[in-house]
Amino acid sequence: MSYIKRHIDKELEKWAASKSRKPLLLRGARQVGKSSSVRKLSEKFDFFLEINFEKDNKVRELFETADSLEPQALCRKLSLIKETPIIPGKTLLFFDEIQGCLPAISSLRFFYEDYPALHVIAAGSLLEFALEELPSFGVGRIRSLFMYPFSFPEFLAACTNGMLLEAIEKASPDSPLDEIVHRKVLDYLRTFLIIGGMPEVVAAYTGEKDLYKCHLRHRSAAWR
Repeated sequence: MSYIKRHIDKELEKWAASKSRKPLLLRGARQVGKSSSVRKLSEKFDFFLEINFEKDNKVRELFETADSLEPQALCRKLSLIKETPIIPGKTLLFFDEIQGCLPAISSLRFFYEDYPALHVIAAGSLLEFALEELPSFGVGRIRSLFMYPFSFPEFLAACTNGMLLEAIEKASPDSPLDEIVHRKVLDYLRTFLIIGGMPEVVAAYTGEKDLYKCHLRHRSAAWR
């Protein structure tokens, strides 16, 4: 499935380019596209190391049994385990499903304090429950960013290469959309309200324009 551009992509790129960035905690429901957006950002780096704490028991154990959460020491071990260089400015380190490892959440503040040159992003679902179990969190040391399902403008851009969206943005009370264009936009809006904004379903629709297959994707997602 090819990647569909999201509005959050620009926000992630700004974060990556900032000289005063903090570790980024990307929050949001499951299947809204958090991991895909981070992987897209990783294309701008020489190296990318992704850790999924729901799948990788060895790395989760590394954090849970560590005597210290000192980031350089953790990165040396992660680099050896995953055979991937971790180099500030060249590597994007991604902790996915971080709610599955409380010590990993706690470690984020130390990356800001002791290893600020390294690009670190963490993502997770239902993080509010995990954060309640921590006595303290890195207030002022971690940046939180929420990600949501596709908005209608994102859906419209995905379906029309941005042409209709550009027309809408240029329209005004003094210069409204032509009636035929307005009806076309409303058709897209009806479709969007039917299929919703989950990336997998949007990708299915933009690829084949098959509402029944979108329905099957909805049913499949409900059982995950």
